[in-house]
Amino acid sequence: MSDLDRVLAHVDADQENALARLFETLRIRSISTDPAYAGACRDCADWHVRDLASIGFAATAHPTPGHPVVVAHLREGDGPSALFYGHYDVQPVDPLELWTRDPFDPAIETRADGTKEIRARGASDDKGQVMTFVEACRAWKAVTGRLPIPVTVLIEGEEESGGKSLPPFLAAHAGELRADIGLVCDTGMWDAQTPLITTMLRGLCGEEITIICADRDLHSGAYGSAARNPNHVLAKILADLHDEDGRVTIPGFYDGVHELPEAMRESWARLDFPEAEFLGAVGLSIPAGERGRSVLEQITSRPTAEVNGMGGGYQGAGFKTVIPSRASAKVSFRLVFEQDPGKVRAAFRDFVRARVPADCKVEFEEHGSGRATTFSPDGPAFRATAAALEAEWGRPPAILGMGGSIPVSADIKELLGMDVVLTGFALDDDRIHSPNEKYDLASFHRGIRSWARILDALSRT
Repeated sequence: MSDLDRVLAHVDADQENALARLFETLRIRSISTDPAYAGACRDCADWHVRDLASIGFAATAHPTPGHPVVVAHLREGDGPSALFYGHYDVQPVDPLELWTRDPFDPAIETRADGTKEIRARGASDDKGQVMTFVEACRAWKAVTGRLPIPVTVLIEGEEESGGKSLPPFLAAHAGELRADIGLVCDTGMWDAQTPLITTMLRGLCGEEITIICADRDLHSGAYGSAARNPNHVLAKILADLHDEDGRVTIPGFYDGVHELPEAMRESWARLDFPEAEFLGAVGLSIPAGERGRSVLEQITSRPTAEVNGMGGGYQGAGFKTVIPSRASAKVSFRLVFEQDPGKVRAAFRDFVRARVPADCKVEFEEHGSGRATTFSPDGPAFRATAAALEAEWGRPPAILGMGGSIPVSADIKELLGMDVVLTGFALDDDRIHSPNEKYDLASFHRGIRSWARILDALSRT
């Protein structure tokens, strides 16, 4: 047997222990956006330090103005060096009543078709994905005593809350972190049988706006119609963001947005994306967005403007006849190609200010930003990863863009001067950011096997 064969056999035999370690991390309530869980975030960082050290990594939890960043080095092997990125923080669990079990009490559940899934907050995004790579490293160390290539692991704790601490951390530690290639596993599969290498990531611009009218809440019988209602003002502004064809109406919004190259459009057409199944899986049937654009285009290569949350006035049980003094909304923009998040933010604020009545005012709060990122699939690390994935899954990986945003990929490219290979093992139905998040047990197991193969393939590039 080759070293790789023995490593894969060890992965198969060690699944029960690998799951036990994953469950330990899933029990830690590392919700980064809520200050009440800052201690849990520190605990999760410390857990990873101990776990990586047990494999042989030199691991440290570095303090930041936010949550700690874990950095671990194991500079063994003769191939190109790699920097692996993941995050240990998770999204809030609200609404809790929609979960079928405690979000931080992980368990294996069996579906009607007999397949199994890991159910917990963070199971897929991103604790399960992080541990696929860590377990692959553990298997190589257990079987051969060394890794095939030099590896640095970086695990942050603010990805789900804006990631403000990471870019300055990368810049300050560039010499320590720079490698030949970046590896990111916070992505997914094309489908349950087809792996995926992501070569395009949309950027992000997040804004919170608050419309302020009267200096206090008002009785709607005494002031109705005469006093400006901030809910009305806000609703009109948000409605104006799109025209009848689904295009965003902010002036200059589409600056830097290009059409897909024809070769890429043809390759995407061959994937035969099931639009009806994609929408049907979430209880919808009619595509929204820009008229004339396919659903696959809309979710991967076109920019968006979405209202993620809004509120104003009484929203408790029963009824209260009040005109609120303020109303707010959280708005996010997914950006593509060369869109500048700073220009989009400024244009959005101008758009809002132009629609606020003279006797009212608006306040803005920034919630993170990042440019879109593209990587060429022609480099040796990409080809090695594709070959390793095909060897594990029995079919070549799909190569296309991803609708989400992983700002660290752009940061690694810009601050460290490295290309990034993005390949992960999440599925579309993993319910990330939603109640009842899950990660297929097969994704976890074969994800570990895939990374074991990728490390081996990279050692020969």
